[in-house]
Amino acid sequence: ASAEEEPAPVQRVENPYEGADVYVNPDWSANAEASGGSAVADQPTAVWLDRIAAITGGSAGNSTGLEEHLQNAVEQAGGEPLVFQMVTYNLPGRDCSALASNGELGPEEIDRYKNEFIDPINEIVGKYAEENPNLRIVNIVEIDSLPNLVTNTGSAETATEECNTMLENGNYQKGVSYNVGTLGEHENVYNYLDAGHWGWLGWDTNFQPAADLFNEVISTAPASPDKVAGIAVNVANYGSIEEPNFSIDDTIDGKQIRESKWIDWNQYTNNTDYGLDFAAAVDGGGGLIIDTSRNGWGGPDRPEGPGPETSVDEYVDGGRIDQRIHTGNWCNQSGAGLGERPQASPAAGIHAYAWIKPPGESDGSSEEIPNDEGKGFDRMCDPTYEGNPLNQNNPSGALGNAPLSGHWFEAQFQELLENAHPPL
Repeated sequence: ASAEEEPAPVQRVENPYEGADVYVNPDWSANAEASGGSAVADQPTAVWLDRIAAITGGSAGNSTGLEEHLQNAVEQAGGEPLVFQMVTYNLPGRDCSALASNGELGPEEIDRYKNEFIDPINEIVGKYAEENPNLRIVNIVEIDSLPNLVTNTGSAETATEECNTMLENGNYQKGVSYNVGTLGEHENVYNYLDAGHWGWLGWDTNFQPAADLFNEVISTAPASPDKVAGIAVNVANYGSIEEPNFSIDDTIDGKQIRESKWIDWNQYTNNTDYGLDFAAAVDGGGGLIIDTSRNGWGGPDRPEGPGPETSVDEYVDGGRIDQRIHTGNWCNQSGAGLGERPQASPAAGIHAYAWIKPPGESDGSSEEIPNDEGKGFDRMCDPTYEGNPLNQNNPSGALGNAPLSGHWFEAQFQELLENAHPPL
C-alpha cells in the first residue's frame, strides 16, 4: 500500500469523549423505540460482552455480535471521532456476592477467560482500532469484581465463601490485569476500571484498601498505569451524581449527619465527590465516568429542598434525591428514573456522564427462572425479600415480574421514562 492508503496514526487523547459522537446501539434503540421511548431512543448506550457467546451475538438484549457493532460504529462515525462503549464482564467466578449476575466461568477458569473471551475480543478490536484511527473504544472493565474482594471477604458479616475463594486464587486480579494489558496495547482503546459507588467503597475502611488493590492490579503485567484512562462509578446502579440538599459536613442539633441511617458514617453522599477522590487515588490519575442511566429520581416524590431539621434521619431522608430504601439495594429499584443524558466533560475531572447500563434491561429476575446463561436467582431482586447484612436487613425495593438480568423489562423502562430527571 502506498503512504496515501495507510490509515493516519492514532492520536491518543486525554478524554476520549471530548469532541466525539458516541455509538448508538441499534439493538437497544429498537427496544426503546418499540416501548414508547422515542425521546431517548437515539441516546448512546454501552454494548455488554457478558459471556463468550456475546462476542459473536446472541447475548441477552444484544443479538448483534461485536464485529457487526464495530462495523456499525464505523458507519455511524463517517470518518469523524466516535466513542464505542463496551463492558467486558465475564471473569471466572463472576459477581461472587450476588447470584442474579453470576457468569458462565467457574472460579478456576482463568485460562478460558484469557483464551476464549479476552483474546477473541482483542482480535476483533485490534482490527478495527488499527484501520479506524478515529474510533475510540472505551472498555469498562469487569464491574463489581475488585470491589467485592475488599468488602465481601475475610470474616466480615458481608463475606461470602465465593468471594473468599476468588481472593485466595487471585483470578479476579489476574483477569483484570490481562484485560487491561491486552486491550490497552491499542492506542485508541481507553480502559476504565469499575470502582463501585459511594455507598459501597466510600467508608475509610474500604476506600484506601480498594485504591491499594487497584494500584496493585494495574501495576501487574501485562497491565500498567498508562493503559488505564480512568475509573467508572455507579455502573448499573442508582446512586445520585450529587445530593443538593445536604453536605457531608452538615450537623443537626449538634449531631453530624454522617450518623444518619442513610449515610451510616460514610465519608461521602454522592458519586461525584467519591468518584473524583477515587480516581485521584489510582496511579496515573485519569478521568471519571459516571453511569447516569438510572439515577435521575424524578417524579412527584423528588424533594425540592432540605428535610426538616428535627433529627439527622429526618433531615437526610426528607432531602435526599436517591429514593432507595438503602444504598445497598441494587436490583430493579422501584421509583427510579433516567438520569442526566449522556454528555462529555460535564464538570472538571469528569470525562462523561454515560448510559453504561442500557435503561430497560433487567438487573435480575424477581423469581427463579431456569436458563442456560449461568444466571441464578438473587433474593435482592424479589420484592418480598426483607434483606440481609449487605443492606442492613432492609426490604429489597425491587420491582416485581422482572425477567433475567440483561433481558428487556418493559415495566421498568416505563417507570424510568416517567421519573426521568431532567424530565424528558
